Amino acid sequence: MKHLKSLLFAAALFIGATSFVDAQSKIAHINTQSLIEAMPEFKVAQAEIDKLGKTYEATIQGSLKELDTKLKQYNAEAEGQSDDVNMSRMEEVEGMKQSLTQYRQEAQKKLEEQRFNLLKPITEKAKAAIDKVAAAQSIEYVLEAASLIVAKGKDLMADVKAEMGI
Repeated sequence: MKHLKSLLFAAALFIGATSFVDAQSKIAHINTQSLIEAMPEFKVAQAEIDKLGKTYEATIQGSLKELDTKLKQYNAEAEGQSDDVNMSRMEEVEGMKQSLTQYRQEAQKKLEEQRFNLLKPITEKAKAAIDKVAAAQSIEYVLEAASLIVAKGKDLMADVKAEMGI
């Protein structure tokens, strides 16, 4: 009887150890940011975002130049103008500054919206490829490698890139 208990205990330990080793093999990691940046679609989207950003920046710089010119002109003419005219000009300059600040904020918001809209399908494509590779390899958990301190599990980057053809 004592021999049977020892045998059952040993079998339970063996099964537990095997399950633990098997569970560890079902965890992998991938750096999704690196994967997304390697995708050709990302490069196209980034170029479009950069182009839009440069357009907004050119408009802002033009407005700043116009504001600066007007401010210099008004400062040069200030002594020859009445207080009412100077006050009106000062209000006009302040209005231009506020409009420029508002445009800058709206441009930033539109740029972020455009970035989100362009990157969403790319991110979804990457996630689908990760899911497909993980399912094919019977991996239950895929962790984000960028936030891991120690990453000893399987790195899916090469497999996912192969799946995506990149």
